[in-house]
Amino acid sequence: MGEVRVSGAAAACGPSTNNARNYRHGYYRFVLPQDFGSPIKEPRPRETTEKNLSQRAYKRHVAPAGNGLQVPQAPKCTPDVRGGPTMPSIFSYQSAEVDWCEGNFERSTIIAEYYNTISNVSFFVLSPALVYLNRQYCQQRALPLYFVSGLLFCVGIFSMYFHMTLSYVGQLLDELSILWTLAVAYSFWYPKVYFPRCIKSRKHFFWLSGVTTVISTLMSFIKPAFNAYALNCIAFHLLYLTWCELKKCNDKRVHRMAAAMVVWWVLAISSWISDRWLCGLWQAINFPYFHSFWHVLIAMSLLYCCPLVIYFDVNYEMPSFKPKLGYWPSDSWPVVVPYITLEEPHKQC
Repeated sequence: MGEVRVSGAAAACGPSTNNARNYRHGYYRFVLPQDFGSPIKEPRPRETTEKNLSQRAYKRHVAPAGNGLQVPQAPKCTPDVRGGPTMPSIFSYQSAEVDWCEGNFERSTIIAEYYNTISNVSFFVLSPALVYLNRQYCQQRALPLYFVSGLLFCVGIFSMYFHMTLSYVGQLLDELSILWTLAVAYSFWYPKVYFPRCIKSRKHFFWLSGVTTVISTLMSFIKPAFNAYALNCIAFHLLYLTWCELKKCNDKRVHRMAAAMVVWWVLAISSWISDRWLCGLWQAINFPYFHSFWHVLIAMSLLYCCPLVIYFDVNYEMPSFKPKLGYWPSDSWPVVVPYITLEEPHKQC
């Protein structure tokens, strides 16, 4: 049997396109030797033109970076023992399956998406703010809020790493940190009245959440590009739970806090969808920064969401206390941050 040889484009690791993506999507074609039958005509390598690459892909793989900056390239392929190109490192720049609308390496030689990276600072503010403002709750029930706040801080770190490198590992860390943050929040704060009939205690629900999250983690490697859509769909279940709880509560301040949370979330998800689906429009007007808005707006939404969840958790898990909603810095300010204080005795809302 003759040895397998690689067509011209593959032998040279392709043209100037990103080698990692070409290899993953099958742009390199292997030709059987002639001793298997009639000679096979070697296919012509695909040319990298704007006709067979989207506008954004053409910008990333071919066009030079703005301001004369040198763009870090994915590592060149090296032949393996069989003569074929090897897969590039999953830690390398631009090896992720997802690329957002903002231009790559336009303002830095090491940061792929500059504004999408620095906008994650909002999570570094969010995490300690939740712990500090809701410190009375932490004194009575510290573990849930400490866990969730710490994971939100990790979300900011991994999202910053992903947008800085656009690496495959960064993409998975970003998405899986969000998944595990949601899993921990559900495990601690999901009301017992909504447990499935087969679940008899919070401990059993912990196990159910853990097994479900592990399975979801493994499934996330199948098609990472779909993970973000699946994670955003969980928000609809959270909105449904909020609606169910608000029907039991007559405190108008709580209803206003929930309405503010929904407004911030709608603005956030609109920015996310706009950046994903209307990228060509925003690039045409030179304003491709809506994903960075998503980071800031979703952090604002969580500033309202977490106190709302804490309010309901006090009602269910701490019956000796009455939750009271406060605003920082003052009720009279047009933009405020809500928090929960505890009073005794408690009358069910």
